[in-house]
Amino acid sequence: MISVEEAINLIETHTKTLPPTSLTLQKALNHVLSQNILSPINLPPFNQSAMDGYAISFNNTIPNSFDIIATIQAGDNPDIKLSHSKGVRIFTGAMVPQGTSAVVMQEKVCSKGSKIIIDHNIQKGQNIRLFGEQIKKGNIALSKGTTLTAAGIGFLSALGITQVKVVKKPHIGIVVTGNEHVLPPNKLSKGKIFESNSSMLKAALTNNGFEVGTIERSKDHLKTTINSIKKAQQQSDVILISGGISVGEYDYVYKALKTLGVTQIFYKVNQKPGKPLFFGKKDKKLYFGLPGNPSAALVCFYFYVLPALRKMSGIKECQLKKNQLRSKSNYTKKEARAVFLKAHATQNSVRILEGQSSAMLHTFAQANALVYLPQEKTIINTKSRLTTYHLPSPR
Repeated sequence: MISVEEAINLIETHTKTLPPTSLTLQKALNHVLSQNILSPINLPPFNQSAMDGYAISFNNTIPNSFDIIATIQAGDNPDIKLSHSKGVRIFTGAMVPQGTSAVVMQEKVCSKGSKIIIDHNIQKGQNIRLFGEQIKKGNIALSKGTTLTAAGIGFLSALGITQVKVVKKPHIGIVVTGNEHVLPPNKLSKGKIFESNSSMLKAALTNNGFEVGTIERSKDHLKTTINSIKKAQQQSDVILISGGISVGEYDYVYKALKTLGVTQIFYKVNQKPGKPLFFGKKDKKLYFGLPGNPSAALVCFYFYVLPALRKMSGIKECQLKKNQLRSKSNYTKKEARAVFLKAHATQNSVRILEGQSSAMLHTFAQANALVYLPQEKTIINTKSRLTTYHLPSPR
């Protein structure tokens, strides 16, 4: 059995970033760029009005009135050159004509027929988005290592880019074991429970930008478990197996993984919840044997699986965001091992929630953080500063 810190280091050591792939821009959301993207155009590609109003021309002296000689809408290609005291009606995003000195907001002029009167100070160049102001052709638009957000997608679309090279995201397979499981909406019979871990893990993956390729379900039988893992690993880079990883007579996951030739990196971590955690490799694929208890499985997902998936995807900051926060709770740790506690954190403090059982999710559903107590820390009070890991926010 190894420590939490050793488990983190071993997963970090044995997890490699996946190779690049080419995607259409619309499919690249939340992917990490594998190379710099250079702008193919100047943006804006012409001097552009920043608002609805009037493009006007003046020399050293600004006249009180201007003759409005035309109207320019967004998308027009005006063949106009303005001279002193002349102007055009113009709209946001439209190309300003040659000779334009400034654009004046429509709310700040008095219109009289074909003339406008201005009674306030005007700065040369005001309300004009200049050619190449946002980015010049050939400059780096987005750097290698940038995660493509909605804004990034929009920015690259504005540059006319339709294809990008990104780090491949891992394909993920899930295997859930257990004779006791029933899928809703089937009715429960005595001794059965509704299976929830597959839905929980899929939701956690989706919330963090990952997709599940396959979900297999296995009875507590060695051959069935082997076959379920075989199916899940066919199109997967990472296989998550829920349940059957402990040492009971009907826990077959460990034996199945050994039979399939998966190399064990570690098995069992000195922590609660989530002690029976397995991590292994075969043919560049990663295998995580997660506890069957839902809360324990989710703790292990956030603390061990998610950082590995992020690293494989090229994300630089892989671990959960961590802070030292003031405790709002009194708590005595009875275990000699490290403990993860479901908690609710604010900007400056953290409160440990009731209901810490590894089988209970109702508390986890209210939590936005995990408090980590290392092996040596046993008693905390309202004077304690607690290591707090923030759970990912809903997307």
